[in-house]
Amino acid sequence: MTSLYARARACIDACDPDAKLALTRTTAQAWRAGALGTVGDAGPEVIGVPGRPEHPDLVHPSRVVSRKLSSEAGRAALLHALAHIEFNAINLAWDAVYRFRSLPQAYYNDWVRVADEEAQHFRLLRERLRSLGHDYGDYPAHNGLWDMACRTGHDVLVRMALVPRVLEARGLDVTPAMIERLLRAGDADSARVLEIIFRDEIGHVEIGSRWFRYLCRQRELDPLQTFRKLLDEYMQGRLRRPLNYPARQLAGFDSDELELLREMMMDGK
Repeated sequence: MTSLYARARACIDACDPDAKLALTRTTAQAWRAGALGTVGDAGPEVIGVPGRPEHPDLVHPSRVVSRKLSSEAGRAALLHALAHIEFNAINLAWDAVYRFRSLPQAYYNDWVRVADEEAQHFRLLRERLRSLGHDYGDYPAHNGLWDMACRTGHDVLVRMALVPRVLEARGLDVTPAMIERLLRAGDADSARVLEIIFRDEIGHVEIGSRWFRYLCRQRELDPLQTFRKLLDEYMQGRLRRPLNYPARQLAGFDSDELELLREMMMDGK
């Protein structure tokens, strides 16, 4: 039986976007069909840089193109930035499979599903971007998501706390306003794509919440205090408003966690 870990690594290493999407789809299908296993593979290797195309150029976040949605060029820049996030999210989901071993099968079911859905999100955004006369790689982008993957690669609990529950959850906070702005600009097609992504991302963040709590129970840790400690250690004051209470509740945040986030945002933490 072929190793799921080896196939996940192949998905991460694929540089061409179309190849990454195709490998992701066939790997997800093979896993669901029972054709892949999670035993007998060598331990994970360090992945410094995942597979990516020559473009986009990676720059400091301050140099990413401004995204004013009143113009078609601004909307294209926004779609490109979101496509880059989703491209990285494919790698992050497969890294959650490849990096962390000896977890319940349900864990791999969840993260294979996330990888497959992130690939669909990238495809939808790229198709919409192409309809506006652009393509993935036309604008510079930054590498913040993968940087956090490297910083959390030593511990699955830290990964579950910080990548889905902080970085990806940021999308739950800001996407509804993006959708409203796109609709005001008359771009219902782009808004529909973001609505699909928003719906799916609630589920992705909920997966992170669920496995974070599972790991806290396993290690006899208090989830709230552990989350607070990790936010202080890794985020260092980079929590920004707004806070989408209903979406985060659906994604597995309890009232104490939401109050913690609200207080940290008010304090500028």
